[in-house]
Amino acid sequence: MIVRLNKYIADSGAASRRKADEYILQGRVNVNRDVVLDLGHKVDTEKDDIYLDGEKLHIQRHVYYLLNKPRGVVTTTDDEKNRATVIDLLKIKEKVFPVGRLDYNTTGVLFITNDGDFSYLLTHPKNNVPRQYEVKVERPINDEDVQKFLKGVYLQTGRAVFKTLTFPKKSDRKFVEVSCVEGRNHFVKNMFGALGYNVISLNRKSYAGITADIPVGSYRPLTPNEINKIKETYAG
Repeated sequence: MIVRLNKYIADSGAASRRKADEYILQGRVNVNRDVVLDLGHKVDTEKDDIYLDGEKLHIQRHVYYLLNKPRGVVTTTDDEKNRATVIDLLKIKEKVFPVGRLDYNTTGVLFITNDGDFSYLLTHPKNNVPRQYEVKVERPINDEDVQKFLKGVYLQTGRAVFKTLTFPKKSDRKFVEVSCVEGRNHFVKNMFGALGYNVISLNRKSYAGITADIPVGSYRPLTPNEINKIKETYAG
């Protein structure tokens, strides 16, 4: 089968497609004996040998996990500062990678997989996959700013909105739940920061309709029904 090089790397569980592109541009990927720097390069899964940092990659069976991410771990497969990663929390044999990112001290729903297409489906902006967050800020949010969040504020990356904004504790407007379809780095924190609100704590309550129904720091396989529903709902 002929596939793009970044898809092969993703399907091996070594990295997401986006990260695979970075590895290719860094000259860390060999096809057979040759370093390949072309992001559009295609490989034959039956004939070509693909290496990342000298290690031969193999396409694996696809696995899908839900992790309830705790504080104090980084959302990556390895860390140059030797901090604990989300991969360290999983006691599995397959090579996998996180879908998107959650900040070091952000908690909640995080998908872990070795399926590059599944990761792409969830993270590509065109698919409008919803995320819901529980947020605590350092001062109460006023009504005027609520409307600004819903109509749009301007970040360095452009105009952005929260789809919904509610107060689960009506008497305490420092606690808020928001939903969005954005996956840009630090998006929620940047949204609140744009109007002068400092985020004290942040928890992703749900992603693509999947909630963290397990204790913080634990994980479970996604069920076939959950996987199929995500694919059917957002594949368009």
